[in-house]
Amino acid sequence: MAAKVCLITGASSGIGHATALELLRAGHVVYGAARRVGRMAAIDEAGGRALPVDVTEEEHLQRAVRTVLDEQGRIDVLVNNAGAVLHGAVEDTPLTMARDEFEVNLFAPARLVQLVLPHMRRQESGTIVNVSSVGGELAFPLGAWYYASKHALEAFSDTLRMETGPFGIDVVVIQPGIIRTGFEAETPRQLREISGHGAYGVMAEAMARVAEAPAGHQSDQATDPAVVATTIRQAIEADRPQTRYVVGWQAEALLNLRRTLSDRDFDAAVTGPLT
Repeated sequence: MAAKVCLITGASSGIGHATALELLRAGHVVYGAARRVGRMAAIDEAGGRALPVDVTEEEHLQRAVRTVLDEQGRIDVLVNNAGAVLHGAVEDTPLTMARDEFEVNLFAPARLVQLVLPHMRRQESGTIVNVSSVGGELAFPLGAWYYASKHALEAFSDTLRMETGPFGIDVVVIQPGIIRTGFEAETPRQLREISGHGAYGVMAEAMARVAEAPAGHQSDQATDPAVVATTIRQAIEADRPQTRYVVGWQAEALLNLRRTLSDRDFDAAVTGPLT
């Protein structure tokens, strides 16, 4: 297979970092983008290129795409992986924080899509991978803005797939389950600071303790990011990739539970242990 030129956001840790290294091992040309350039040394050492990028800054996004095109003359794969998490009750969470969440999880990926599409259309080929979550189809208490942003990313991806298909461009959604990363590290602090002292305090403390327990993202059963990275590689190398890939511990189980139960039964199953 010919090497593909790939741009990956959120490449300084977790799924993005693992994906960059996986694609480099497979012989692809990789540009990793993130704010923390120092944490992308392994990408440089493996033959990739680390770019300093804050995905909320228009100039940074334009510069990243321009760098790839200037150096490679094309761009074959965009992996929108950079993301942020926000936990707190709807009533308590400042809308400024909610808007920041959407800037990272929806509008930054959308802007990168706008920047790469003209070049992919000229090539009549390309793959856009949007890293969502099982939270793109379900939701839990005290995470409205995170789940809303992922639901929005999935709807955006569905429309984008229909629009770009005639140009030979594939759009893929990755739905990870519980992955062993530092992504949820701030969750207990957010819950306690935003909603720990008011009407939702009991629920916030219960959820914070769940997040701190080894049964969650810290569990030995949580999936290594490398597994998700392998799935992303398979998707971009496939002649006809799936539109969605569900991957990781409890991902299928959680989605099947949501699809099977009624709204009220699912609500009861989720909130029962928290009240």
